[in-house]
Amino acid sequence: MLVLLPPSETKADGGDGAPLDLSALTAPELTAVRTELAEALVKLADDVPAARVALGLSPTQDDEVARNAVLWTSPTMPAVRRYTGVLYDALDIGSMTRVQRGRTGRRLAVGSALFGLVAAEDSIPAYRLSAGSQLPGLPTLRSLWKPALSPVLAGIDDLVVDLRSGSYAALAPVAGAVTVEVLSERPDGGRSVVSHFNKAHKGRLARLLATTTAEPDSVVRLRSLLRRAGLHVEHDGGTRLTLVVPAP
Repeated sequence: MLVLLPPSETKADGGDGAPLDLSALTAPELTAVRTELAEALVKLADDVPAARVALGLSPTQDDEVARNAVLWTSPTMPAVRRYTGVLYDALDIGSMTRVQRGRTGRRLAVGSALFGLVAAEDSIPAYRLSAGSQLPGLPTLRSLWKPALSPVLAGIDDLVVDLRSGSYAALAPVAGAVTVEVLSERPDGGRSVVSHFNKAHKGRLARLLATTTAEPDSVVRLRSLLRRAGLHVEHDGGTRLTLVVPAP
């Protein structure tokens, strides 16, 4: 089983790993696109006002442009620790045992606007690039990533659970992947799409899937696993699961 996570806009500073080595990342066949984007980001950082526009930043976020300027030389850390925010707080990699961490390294990957796909333990620097960004002189990120990344994702033999947000899933959809919608249910039975806590629920779900000793190979077995874990999961017979949680 492979669980695809979205990245986060917020990222941890620092790291103690060697500078970025694109060829050492998962799926080295993506190196050409990664290199093109990384070089474009570094060049763009020379023009701070243009970088703000392309990356959707305000003047108070110029430190994000500075991160891109040193993309090739800044220290790295495992992707699962680099990304921060609500989902990654709920995943809580720091509280896992060594055995759990080992499973996580094999089962989790992150969809990235810059790298396409990184495994949990791939070493990456801090950077700023979102799925909706438009870099000067380049095609859209979807145009760049879809032809390169789609074959990589299609070649995954394991069950894929795609928890990426819509903009990142659009970079390269995975045919047949299991997707999860989170709905909140009120005491009167009414339901609505979870917005604010959606990432937290998906982070906890990712933690469960990353650390379980089970190896589900179908949506039906995945559904059974989640139900045994005490989750309220509904399945319409396709590849989408609905996680129902109590309304706050």
